[in-house]
Amino acid sequence: MRFSRIQALIYKEWREILRDRLYSLMTFGVPAITLIVLGYGISTDVERIPFAVLDGDQSTLSREYLHRFMDSRYFDFQGEATDTRVLDTLLADSRIRFALIIPPQFQRDLLAGRSVAVQSLIDGIFPYRAQVNKGYVSAINAHFSTWLLENYLMERGFSQAAARRTIQPVRLEIRALYNQAVRSRWSMGSGLIMLVLMFSPPFLTALGIVREKENGSIYNIYASPVSSGEFLLGKLLPYVFLSSINVFLLWALATGLFGTPFKGNPWFFLGASFLFVTCTTGIGLLISLLARTQAAAAILAMVLTFIPAILYSGLLVPVESMDAATRSQAQLFPGVYYLQIVWGSFLKGLGWSVLWDKVALLGIYALIVWTLGLHSFHKRPKR
Repeated sequence: MRFSRIQALIYKEWREILRDRLYSLMTFGVPAITLIVLGYGISTDVERIPFAVLDGDQSTLSREYLHRFMDSRYFDFQGEATDTRVLDTLLADSRIRFALIIPPQFQRDLLAGRSVAVQSLIDGIFPYRAQVNKGYVSAINAHFSTWLLENYLMERGFSQAAARRTIQPVRLEIRALYNQAVRSRWSMGSGLIMLVLMFSPPFLTALGIVREKENGSIYNIYASPVSSGEFLLGKLLPYVFLSSINVFLLWALATGLFGTPFKGNPWFFLGASFLFVTCTTGIGLLISLLARTQAAAAILAMVLTFIPAILYSGLLVPVESMDAATRSQAQLFPGVYYLQIVWGSFLKGLGWSVLWDKVALLGIYALIVWTLGLHSFHKRPKR
Protein backbone atom coordinates (compact mmCIF):
# COMPACT_ATOMS: atom_id res chain seq x y z
CA MET A 1 0.00 0.00 0.00
CA ARG A 2 1.57 3.26 -1.16
CA PHE A 3 0.70 6.55 0.52
CA SER A 4 1.31 8.55 -2.68
CA ARG A 5 -1.54 6.72 -4.41
CA ILE A 6 -3.86 7.26 -1.45
CA GLN A 7 -2.90 10.94 -1.41
CA ALA A 8 -3.69 11.27 -5.13
CA LEU A 9 -7.09 9.65 -4.66
CA ILE A 10 -7.85 11.90 -1.69
CA TYR A 11 -7.00 14.95 -3.81
CA LYS A 12 -9.20 13.68 -6.66
CA GLU A 13 -12.16 13.05 -4.35
CA TRP A 14 -11.73 16.40 -2.66
CA ARG A 15 -11.81 18.18 -6.02
CA GLU A 16 -14.98 16.35 -7.03
CA ILE A 17 -16.72 17.28 -3.77
CA LEU A 18 -15.83 20.96 -4.05
CA ARG A 19 -16.75 21.11 -7.74
CA ASP A 20 -20.24 19.70 -7.18
CA ARG A 21 -22.21 22.44 -5.40
CA LEU A 22 -25.14 20.13 -4.65
CA TYR A 23 -22.81 17.64 -3.03
CA SER A 24 -21.17 20.39 -0.98
CA LEU A 25 -24.61 21.50 0.19
CA MET A 26 -25.46 17.92 1.16
CA THR A 27 -22.18 17.68 3.04
CA PHE A 28 -22.61 20.74 5.26
CA GLY A 29 -26.09 22.15 4.69
CA VAL A 30 -28.22 19.04 5.18
CA PRO A 31 -26.75 18.09 8.61
CA ALA A 32 -27.20 21.63 9.93
CA ILE A 33 -30.73 21.96 8.53
CA THR A 34 -31.68 18.54 9.91
CA LEU A 35 -30.49 19.47 13.40
CA ILE A 36 -32.34 22.79 13.34
CA VAL A 37 -35.62 21.42 11.96
CA LEU A 38 -35.77 18.38 14.22
CA GLY A 39 -34.43 20.31 17.21
CA TYR A 40 -37.33 22.71 17.07
CA GLY A 41 -39.84 20.14 15.82
CA ILE A 42 -39.31 17.30 18.30
CA SER A 43 -40.28 18.11 21.86
CA THR A 44 -41.27 15.88 24.75
CA ASP A 45 -42.37 18.83 26.87
CA VAL A 46 -46.09 18.74 27.69
CA GLU A 47 -47.16 22.35 28.18
CA ARG A 48 -50.03 24.69 27.32
CA ILE A 49 -52.59 21.88 27.26
CA PRO A 50 -55.87 23.38 26.00
CA PHE A 51 -58.70 22.80 28.47
CA ALA A 52 -62.22 23.94 29.27
CA VAL A 53 -64.24 23.81 32.45
CA LEU A 54 -67.82 23.26 33.52
CA ASP A 55 -68.18 25.07 36.85
CA GLY A 56 -71.46 23.98 38.39
CA ASP A 57 -70.88 25.89 41.61
CA GLN A 58 -69.63 29.36 40.57
CA SER A 59 -68.38 29.96 44.10
CA THR A 60 -65.28 31.57 45.56
CA LEU A 61 -63.60 28.23 46.25
CA SER A 62 -64.49 26.80 42.84
CA ARG A 63 -62.89 29.88 41.23
CA GLU A 64 -59.84 29.47 43.45
CA TYR A 65 -59.59 25.84 42.40
CA LEU A 66 -60.02 26.72 38.73
CA HIS A 67 -57.34 29.40 38.85
CA ARG A 68 -54.80 26.82 39.98
CA PHE A 69 -55.10 25.42 36.45
CA MET A 70 -55.51 28.73 34.63
CA ASP A 71 -52.36 30.22 36.22
CA SER A 72 -50.24 27.18 35.42
CA ARG A 73 -47.96 27.21 32.39
CA TYR A 74 -48.95 23.62 31.75
CA PHE A 75 -52.56 24.48 30.85
CA ASP A 76 -54.17 26.86 28.38
CA PHE A 77 -57.67 27.91 29.40
CA GLN A 78 -60.10 27.92 26.45
CA GLY A 79 -63.25 29.01 28.25
CA GLU A 80 -66.23 27.67 30.17
CA ALA A 81 -68.84 25.23 28.88
CA THR A 82 -72.55 25.27 29.65
CA ASP A 83 -73.05 21.50 29.83
CA THR A 84 -71.19 18.22 29.40
CA ARG A 85 -72.31 17.81 25.79
CA VAL A 86 -70.30 20.88 24.84
CA LEU A 87 -67.23 19.39 26.53
CA ASP A 88 -67.74 16.10 24.69
CA THR A 89 -67.85 17.96 21.38
CA LEU A 90 -64.71 19.97 22.16
CA LEU A 91 -62.82 16.82 23.16
CA ALA A 92 -64.00 14.92 20.08
CA ASP A 93 -62.88 17.76 17.79
CA SER A 94 -59.49 17.96 19.58
CA ARG A 95 -60.07 21.63 20.34
CA ILE A 96 -59.29 20.79 23.95
CA ARG A 97 -57.26 17.94 25.46
CA PHE A 98 -58.60 18.15 28.98
CA ALA A 99 -61.93 19.05 30.61
CA LEU A 100 -62.67 19.84 34.23
CA ILE A 101 -66.13 19.40 35.76
CA ILE A 102 -66.70 21.06 39.14
CA PRO A 103 -69.92 19.80 40.75
CA PRO A 104 -72.62 22.00 42.34
CA GLN A 105 -72.30 22.73 46.07
CA PHE A 106 -68.51 22.38 45.76
CA GLN A 107 -67.82 25.13 48.31
CA ARG A 108 -70.62 24.15 50.71
CA ASP A 109 -69.43 20.56 50.95
CA LEU A 110 -65.80 21.56 51.47
CA LEU A 111 -66.67 24.04 54.22
CA ALA A 112 -68.81 21.36 55.88
CA GLY A 113 -65.84 19.01 55.96
CA ARG A 114 -67.13 16.67 53.26
CA SER A 115 -64.98 15.42 50.40
CA VAL A 116 -65.90 16.46 46.87
CA ALA A 117 -65.40 14.51 43.65
CA VAL A 118 -64.16 16.69 40.77
CA GLN A 119 -64.23 14.99 37.38
CA SER A 120 -61.43 15.39 34.87
CA LEU A 121 -61.72 14.15 31.29
CA ILE A 122 -58.41 13.63 29.49
CA ASP A 123 -57.91 12.94 25.79
CA GLY A 124 -56.01 9.64 25.68
CA ILE A 125 -55.12 9.62 21.97
CA PHE A 126 -51.48 10.26 22.91
CA PRO A 127 -50.85 7.97 25.90
CA TYR A 128 -47.62 9.65 27.02
CA ARG A 129 -49.16 13.13 27.00
CA ALA A 130 -52.27 11.78 28.71
CA GLN A 131 -50.20 10.30 31.54
CA VAL A 132 -48.26 13.54 31.99
CA ASN A 133 -51.55 15.48 31.92
CA LYS A 134 -52.92 13.18 34.60
CA GLY A 135 -49.85 13.86 36.73
CA TYR A 136 -50.32 17.61 36.40
CA VAL A 137 -53.99 17.35 37.43
CA SER A 138 -53.17 15.15 40.42
CA ALA A 139 -50.41 17.51 41.58
CA ILE A 140 -52.60 20.64 41.35
CA ASN A 141 -55.48 18.84 43.09
CA ALA A 142 -53.18 17.68 45.90
CA HIS A 143 -51.78 21.18 46.30
CA PHE A 144 -55.27 22.66 46.57
CA SER A 145 -56.32 20.04 49.14
CA THR A 146 -53.21 20.78 51.20
CA TRP A 147 -53.98 24.50 51.03
CA LEU A 148 -57.51 23.89 52.36
CA LEU A 149 -56.28 21.77 55.25
CA GLU A 150 -53.59 24.29 56.08
CA ASN A 151 -56.13 27.11 56.26
CA TYR A 152 -58.44 24.94 58.37
CA LEU A 153 -55.72 24.26 60.95
CA MET A 154 -54.54 27.87 60.99
CA GLU A 155 -58.08 29.00 61.82
CA ARG A 156 -57.87 26.76 64.89
CA GLY A 157 -54.68 28.25 66.27
CA PHE A 158 -51.95 26.39 64.44
CA SER A 159 -49.06 28.34 63.01
CA GLN A 160 -48.42 27.94 59.33
CA ALA A 161 -45.28 25.87 59.94
CA ALA A 162 -47.07 23.64 62.47
CA ALA A 163 -50.00 23.20 60.09
CA ARG A 164 -47.69 22.13 57.30
CA ARG A 165 -45.88 19.65 59.57
CA THR A 166 -49.19 18.18 60.66
CA ILE A 167 -50.50 17.82 57.12
CA GLN A 168 -47.23 16.53 55.64
CA PRO A 169 -45.18 14.66 58.26
CA VAL A 170 -43.13 13.24 55.40
CA ARG A 171 -42.27 15.91 52.85
CA LEU A 172 -40.96 14.91 49.45
CA GLU A 173 -38.32 17.18 47.92
CA ILE A 174 -37.53 16.54 44.26
CA ARG A 175 -34.37 17.76 42.59
CA ALA A 176 -33.66 17.21 38.90
CA LEU A 177 -30.02 16.39 38.27
CA TYR A 178 -27.99 17.34 35.17
CA ASN A 179 -30.85 18.89 33.16
CA GLN A 180 -32.07 20.99 36.07
CA ALA A 181 -34.48 23.02 33.93
CA VAL A 182 -36.00 19.75 32.62
CA ARG A 183 -35.96 21.13 29.07
CA SER A 184 -36.38 18.62 26.26
CA ARG A 185 -34.71 21.11 23.90
CA TRP A 186 -31.43 20.63 25.76
CA SER A 187 -31.67 16.86 25.43
CA MET A 188 -32.83 16.99 21.81
CA GLY A 189 -30.39 19.69 20.76
CA SER A 190 -27.46 17.53 21.86
CA GLY A 191 -28.98 14.11 21.16
CA LEU A 192 -29.71 15.00 17.55
CA ILE A 193 -25.96 15.26 16.96
CA MET A 194 -26.00 11.46 17.17
CA LEU A 195 -28.87 11.25 14.70
CA VAL A 196 -27.21 13.52 12.13
CA LEU A 197 -23.83 11.81 12.39
CA MET A 198 -25.55 8.43 12.17
CA PHE A 199 -27.04 9.01 8.72
CA SER A 200 -25.00 11.78 7.08
CA PRO A 201 -21.56 10.09 6.77
CA PRO A 202 -22.98 6.76 5.48
CA PHE A 203 -25.21 8.65 3.05
CA LEU A 204 -22.34 10.67 1.59
CA THR A 205 -19.92 7.75 1.59
CA ALA A 206 -22.31 5.36 -0.14
CA LEU A 207 -23.21 7.94 -2.79
CA GLY A 208 -19.54 8.76 -3.38
CA ILE A 209 -18.57 5.16 -4.14
CA VAL A 210 -21.75 4.18 -5.98
CA ARG A 211 -21.40 7.29 -8.15
CA GLU A 212 -18.15 5.81 -9.46
CA LYS A 213 -20.02 2.63 -10.38
CA GLU A 214 -22.95 4.45 -11.94
CA ASN A 215 -20.96 6.73 -14.26
CA GLY A 216 -18.43 4.03 -15.12
CA SER A 217 -15.38 5.89 -13.84
CA ILE A 218 -14.62 3.04 -11.46
CA TYR A 219 -13.31 1.06 -14.45
CA ASN A 220 -10.39 3.48 -14.54
CA ILE A 221 -9.58 2.26 -11.05
CA TYR A 222 -9.93 -1.35 -12.14
CA ALA A 223 -7.39 -0.74 -14.91
CA SER A 224 -4.93 1.11 -12.66
CA PRO A 225 -2.32 -0.37 -10.30
CA VAL A 226 -4.26 1.07 -7.31
CA SER A 227 -5.18 -1.67 -4.86
CA SER A 228 -8.62 -2.10 -3.31
CA GLY A 229 -7.40 -0.88 0.07
CA GLU A 230 -5.75 2.20 -1.45
CA PHE A 231 -8.91 3.04 -3.39
CA LEU A 232 -11.18 2.74 -0.39
CA LEU A 233 -8.92 4.72 1.93
CA GLY A 234 -8.45 7.45 -0.66
CA LYS A 235 -12.18 7.52 -1.29
CA LEU A 236 -13.39 7.42 2.32
CA LEU A 237 -10.89 9.52 4.26
CA PRO A 238 -12.22 12.81 2.80
CA TYR A 239 -15.70 11.91 4.06
CA VAL A 240 -14.33 11.09 7.50
CA PHE A 241 -12.62 14.49 7.52
CA LEU A 242 -15.69 16.38 6.30
CA SER A 243 -17.96 14.63 8.80
CA SER A 244 -15.49 15.48 11.56
CA ILE A 245 -15.82 19.15 10.57
CA ASN A 246 -19.58 18.72 10.91
CA VAL A 247 -19.04 17.73 14.54
CA PHE A 248 -17.84 21.27 15.27
CA LEU A 249 -20.77 22.76 13.34
CA LEU A 250 -23.35 20.62 15.15
CA TRP A 251 -21.73 21.30 18.53
CA ALA A 252 -21.93 25.05 17.85
CA LEU A 253 -25.62 24.78 16.87
CA ALA A 254 -26.49 22.71 19.95
CA THR A 255 -24.79 25.10 22.36
CA GLY A 256 -25.46 28.40 20.59
CA LEU A 257 -28.87 27.95 19.03
CA PHE A 258 -30.53 25.62 21.55
CA GLY A 259 -28.59 26.81 24.58
CA THR A 260 -27.54 23.30 25.59
CA PRO A 261 -24.81 23.49 28.24
CA PHE A 262 -21.60 21.59 27.56
CA LYS A 263 -20.08 20.37 30.84
CA GLY A 264 -17.64 17.71 29.67
CA ASN A 265 -14.12 17.52 28.30
CA PRO A 266 -14.14 18.84 24.70
CA TRP A 267 -11.14 16.73 23.68
CA PHE A 268 -12.78 13.55 24.90
CA PHE A 269 -16.00 14.46 23.09
CA LEU A 270 -14.20 15.25 19.84
CA GLY A 271 -12.18 12.04 20.00
CA ALA A 272 -15.29 9.93 20.63
CA SER A 273 -17.13 11.77 17.86
CA PHE A 274 -14.31 11.09 15.40
CA LEU A 275 -14.48 7.41 16.30
CA PHE A 276 -18.25 7.42 15.80
CA VAL A 277 -17.85 9.09 12.41
CA THR A 278 -15.38 6.36 11.50
CA CYS A 279 -18.02 3.77 12.43
CA THR A 280 -20.77 5.36 10.37
CA THR A 281 -18.46 5.92 7.39
CA GLY A 282 -17.72 2.19 7.49
CA ILE A 283 -21.46 1.54 7.40
CA GLY A 284 -21.60 3.66 4.25
CA LEU A 285 -18.87 1.50 2.77
CA LEU A 286 -20.93 -1.64 3.40
CA ILE A 287 -24.00 0.03 1.86
CA SER A 288 -21.99 0.90 -1.26
CA LEU A 289 -21.17 -2.78 -1.72
CA LEU A 290 -24.87 -3.67 -1.83
CA ALA A 291 -26.16 -0.84 -4.05
CA ARG A 292 -25.51 -0.27 -7.73
CA THR A 293 -27.32 3.04 -8.13
CA GLN A 294 -27.25 6.24 -6.09
CA ALA A 295 -31.02 6.06 -5.56
CA ALA A 296 -30.73 2.57 -4.09
CA ALA A 297 -27.79 3.67 -1.93
CA ALA A 298 -29.78 6.62 -0.57
CA ILE A 299 -32.74 4.40 0.32
CA LEU A 300 -30.53 1.79 1.98
CA ALA A 301 -28.71 4.47 3.96
CA MET A 302 -32.01 5.85 5.20
CA VAL A 303 -33.35 2.43 6.21
CA LEU A 304 -30.16 1.18 7.85
CA THR A 305 -29.13 4.36 9.68
CA PHE A 306 -31.78 7.06 10.10
CA ILE A 307 -34.66 4.82 11.16
CA PRO A 308 -32.63 2.79 13.71
CA ALA A 309 -31.17 6.02 15.08
CA ILE A 310 -34.69 7.27 15.78
CA LEU A 311 -36.18 4.06 17.15
CA TYR A 312 -33.36 2.09 18.80
CA SER A 313 -30.85 4.63 20.11
CA GLY A 314 -32.81 5.81 23.14
CA LEU A 315 -33.33 9.29 21.69
CA LEU A 316 -37.12 9.16 21.94
CA VAL A 317 -37.76 5.95 23.90
CA PRO A 318 -35.32 4.87 26.65
CA VAL A 319 -33.63 1.59 25.78
CA GLU A 320 -34.32 0.39 29.32
CA SER A 321 -38.07 0.65 28.62
CA MET A 322 -37.88 -1.69 25.61
CA ASP A 323 -38.50 -5.41 25.77
CA ALA A 324 -35.59 -7.84 25.77
CA ALA A 325 -35.69 -8.55 22.02
CA THR A 326 -35.77 -4.86 21.12
CA ARG A 327 -32.91 -4.08 23.51
CA SER A 328 -30.85 -6.76 21.79
CA GLN A 329 -31.55 -5.17 18.41
CA ALA A 330 -30.57 -1.75 19.76
CA GLN A 331 -27.10 -3.03 20.68
CA LEU A 332 -26.43 -3.74 17.00
CA PHE A 333 -26.29 -0.02 16.17
CA PRO A 334 -23.49 2.32 17.32
CA GLY A 335 -25.94 5.18 17.91
CA VAL A 336 -27.01 3.73 21.27
CA TYR A 337 -23.43 3.99 22.58
CA TYR A 338 -22.64 7.38 21.09
CA LEU A 339 -25.85 8.92 22.43
CA GLN A 340 -24.75 8.08 25.96
CA ILE A 341 -21.42 9.74 25.22
CA VAL A 342 -23.15 12.86 23.87
CA TRP A 343 -25.55 13.26 26.79
CA GLY A 344 -22.83 12.34 29.26
CA SER A 345 -20.50 14.99 27.82
CA PHE A 346 -23.08 17.74 27.38
CA LEU A 347 -25.36 17.41 30.40
CA LYS A 348 -23.48 15.32 32.96
CA GLY A 349 -19.88 16.40 32.48
CA LEU A 350 -18.67 12.80 32.17
CA GLY A 351 -15.46 11.74 30.52
CA TRP A 352 -13.19 8.84 29.81
CA SER A 353 -13.26 7.42 33.36
CA VAL A 354 -16.99 6.69 33.11
CA LEU A 355 -17.65 6.35 29.38
CA TRP A 356 -14.56 4.36 28.38
CA ASP A 357 -16.60 1.22 27.75
CA LYS A 358 -18.86 3.04 25.25
CA VAL A 359 -15.77 4.34 23.43
CA ALA A 360 -14.29 0.84 23.40
CA LEU A 361 -17.48 -0.57 21.89
CA LEU A 362 -17.40 2.10 19.18
CA GLY A 363 -13.78 1.14 18.45
CA ILE A 364 -14.72 -2.54 18.13
CA TYR A 365 -17.67 -1.62 15.92
CA ALA A 366 -15.47 0.51 13.65
CA LEU A 367 -12.90 -2.27 13.37
CA ILE A 368 -15.58 -4.81 12.39
CA VAL A 369 -17.35 -2.71 9.74
CA TRP A 370 -14.10 -1.50 8.15
CA THR A 371 -12.67 -5.03 8.09
CA LEU A 372 -15.83 -6.35 6.46
CA GLY A 373 -15.82 -3.53 3.94
CA LEU A 374 -12.16 -3.88 2.98
CA HIS A 375 -12.43 -7.65 2.57
CA SER A 376 -15.73 -7.51 0.70
CA PHE A 377 -14.71 -4.89 -1.85
CA HIS A 378 -13.15 -6.43 -4.93
CA LYS A 379 -11.24 -4.45 -7.48
CA ARG A 380 -12.43 -6.68 -10.28
CA PRO A 381 -16.22 -6.69 -10.78
CA LYS A 382 -17.93 -10.04 -10.41
CA ARG A 383 -19.68 -11.37 -13.49
